[in-house]
Amino acid sequence: MTPALRDVYISGVGEFLPGPAIENADIETYIGRVGGRRSVFGPRALRWNGVQRRHYAFNADGEALHSNASMSAEAVRAALRDARLEAAETGYLAAATTQGDLLVPGHAAQVQAELGHGPMEIASFQSVCGSALMAAKAAYLNVRAHEHDVAVACAGEFSSRWFRPQFYEGADLVDAKGRLRPEADFLRFTLSDGAGAVVMEPRPSGDGPSLKVSWIEIVSLADQFAPCMMAGAPLGRPSEVWGLAGPVAAHAAGGIALLQDFAALKRIIRAWIGVYLQRVESGRILPEQVDHLLCHYSARSIREEIITLLRSTGGMIPEERWFSVLSEVGNVGSASIWVMLNRFLRSGRARRGDKVLCIVPESGRALVGFMMLEVA
Repeated sequence: MTPALRDVYISGVGEFLPGPAIENADIETYIGRVGGRRSVFGPRALRWNGVQRRHYAFNADGEALHSNASMSAEAVRAALRDARLEAAETGYLAAATTQGDLLVPGHAAQVQAELGHGPMEIASFQSVCGSALMAAKAAYLNVRAHEHDVAVACAGEFSSRWFRPQFYEGADLVDAKGRLRPEADFLRFTLSDGAGAVVMEPRPSGDGPSLKVSWIEIVSLADQFAPCMMAGAPLGRPSEVWGLAGPVAAHAAGGIALLQDFAALKRIIRAWIGVYLQRVESGRILPEQVDHLLCHYSARSIREEIITLLRSTGGMIPEERWFSVLSEVGNVGSASIWVMLNRFLRSGRARRGDKVLCIVPESGRALVGFMMLEVA
């Protein structure tokens, strides 16, 4: 007889942010100056994103202090400590990232190797910010279906290494005056490094608050939008990756750097709102019953636009219920939702029975994920 599906709880949460907190004035000391010149667009990007401090896995001499996998492993260790579990008790590891340390193999294999765990089941998820919830759903379903008693989902980013001047110099992204295109420069002043992780079990933790996972849902609209945040092809010409003659030609065409299409982003924000409002209209999400909203957004300006769009609808959750750490830790990509959740649980705001809605929109090719939790 097939056993009944089990309830699933997040019994531990952990984060790892490398090095000291870097203030805005020191950003280019770490990521470098393209063409040796201070960025013209950088100050504007900082006004948009509202980030005050962030962390880099480089030191001021440009030496890497960590890898994506090592940061992810540290976050997993922190989450396991929080759950009062030993590493050997983990049966399943799902690892997410935007860009791993290697093109091949997958991120999960690298994280497992860093952890030094014995044989276990793993899965790698590569997207942008939404990859965190992809990994979380895989971990959730494995526990729910009795496949594993302890599953870990982690997410890590080492974005800063992609922002070094060498990724842009000599490419079409730099104009005759040595200025980097805003589509690339915005991300240099917005993204940063770090990792986060959650542990899932069929029972709540005996110490501290646990979070019952009510459901996780991910909606992709890739059939309706071209890539908005991408690397691997020139901006606006994603199909040309197949016509570029090797990595040297790809670099010269500006096809290696991470890029953000601002015009597409404006359209995708409205699409995210549309998906959310569909869940409200269907009763999947009841805004009046949400006690805390943890919404990942890459910039303060995006939050302001989302709020403007929601105020005239029945889907608005009052701003006093929103929780964010963007200004103090930066945008850590896929790891952001776990860093946010970790700090939320340590803020003292969570009360037994509270409903916590996590939303992770992704501009990559228009995706948004939802996770509904209840404080146990």
